[in-house]
Amino acid sequence: MGNIAILTDSNAGLSQEEAKKLGVYVVPMPFYINGELYYEGINLSQDQFFEKLLGDADISTSTPAVADTTDTWDKLLKDYESVVYIPMSSGLSSSCATAQMLSQDYDGRVQVVNNQRISVTQRRSILDAIALRDAGKNAAEIKEILEKTKFDSSIYITVATLKYLRKGGRLTPAVAAIGSLLRIKPVLQIQGEKLDTFGMARTMKQAKAEMLSAVMEDAKNRFHDPEGNDCYFDMSYTHDPGPVQEYYKEVKAAHPNYEIHIDPLSLSISCHIGPGALAITCTKKLRLEDWV
Repeated sequence: MGNIAILTDSNAGLSQEEAKKLGVYVVPMPFYINGELYYEGINLSQDQFFEKLLGDADISTSTPAVADTTDTWDKLLKDYESVVYIPMSSGLSSSCATAQMLSQDYDGRVQVVNNQRISVTQRRSILDAIALRDAGKNAAEIKEILEKTKFDSSIYITVATLKYLRKGGRLTPAVAAIGSLLRIKPVLQIQGEKLDTFGMARTMKQAKAEMLSAVMEDAKNRFHDPEGNDCYFDMSYTHDPGPVQEYYKEVKAAHPNYEIHIDPLSLSISCHIGPGALAITCTKKLRLEDWV
């Protein structure tokens, strides 16, 4: 195994405890809540975040401070030959571009991966990086492979309320008001870079069916895997895990071959879509034999 540290940020959904078990490191994402600085997973838990969100606190996301980023790298490089850093998608935050710029001063010892993923798909990239490292790939090779396969995943999300999309400027007040009156459930997608509208449904049941249809379409036609041998279906949620557990049972009963992992959506996404959201993802498995 190469002497390589795998580093990500808390947008991957890994807790500090889970990261320790996996042997990887996590940069906590900063948030300003009513003007006070918090760090995800350090002094800001999921429960604390949603208590403040539901209390209409003024919440804004931020990027890791330059000094915090470089200090983390410097500490890791005392014990490791190199660092592979996998931050959240560059299309959703400027933190990746900042890290890429900062890494230029490290003579190749820090490889920043523009993996364009978040949440459970970003978590899959972390696991792939561990497997590639353990198979003997160096940091630059891991970066190259993860960037070549970065679009081998998709995320579909539906929300319980339009309030937070409106608040974040993704819906005009008029559209949000009409949508709330008609009880419309938008289905959003992340295909690589950005959070975009995919479709509309009248009920949560219809939205769940549309999302499952979308990931099955990706599995069959994008990734050529109708049987569940070469893809993962993963799920995420905001605030209440009850609905995602029910959704898991439905999907698993219909498609038992697909491996499914469940994690809360990162707080960076949660603050823009609010509580009660559900997400399902499809990610093509990275086969080591194709790269080693």
